[in-house]
Amino acid sequence: MAQTLHLADVDRTLAELERASGLEELQAAIVDLRDAFKIDHFVYHWVNSQGEQYGCGTYSDEWVTRYLEREYLRIDPVILGCYQRFHPVDWKRLDWSSKAARSFQAEAIKFGVGNQGFSIPMRGPNGQYALFTASHRCADEEWEEFTKKHRRQLILLAHFFNQKALEFEPNRVPEAARTLSPRETDAMTFLAMGFNRAQAADTMAISEHTLRVYIESARFKLGAINTTHAVARAMSRGLIVV
Repeated sequence: MAQTLHLADVDRTLAELERASGLEELQAAIVDLRDAFKIDHFVYHWVNSQGEQYGCGTYSDEWVTRYLEREYLRIDPVILGCYQRFHPVDWKRLDWSSKAARSFQAEAIKFGVGNQGFSIPMRGPNGQYALFTASHRCADEEWEEFTKKHRRQLILLAHFFNQKALEFEPNRVPEAARTLSPRETDAMTFLAMGFNRAQAADTMAISEHTLRVYIESARFKLGAINTTHAVARAMSRGLIVV
């Protein structure tokens, strides 16, 4: 994976990003960045508090269509794993052990997604959640060298993209804060600490059914699409501290 990064190309693309006035220009910029870094793919993907999605990137249209039609957002180990993290994640550190995850990965590679990936999770106002991902097909050693060399630049690019995308989010309005009850807070906290549902229920001296009621109530208040998303939102808003 030997390549020379042309910093002038990156600087020019960042200047274009700064002047961008619409989402279409983010798409053009991300293609230019892919070419400058000489990797297979860059992708930026966000989900807002209403569950609406926006993405720009270099994956094939066929894969994007299939991903959305099959609702792979619900099983994608990258999405699920990064919901639980606040720092950049190498895909090798995620859980690909389930049959569904392995099948998803094989299909993604078939559609041209790299076997390597580096994703940067970001959280914004009003429940916005985003990922900026670099992906390539290469050996582990080559990818480790690439991410080690460009980690800082990738993180800066991720937050630059997120800042610009937030400017273009339609109908942005302040989100009314909704607090969690003490028991909902306890439930979210124990899950964030890594307890499974049985352990959390036992610690709280309640049944798993009652725990599920607290979790679902918290998820509704937080506008989350699943429990992991709810925990991430509770943490990002300072409603729980782990």
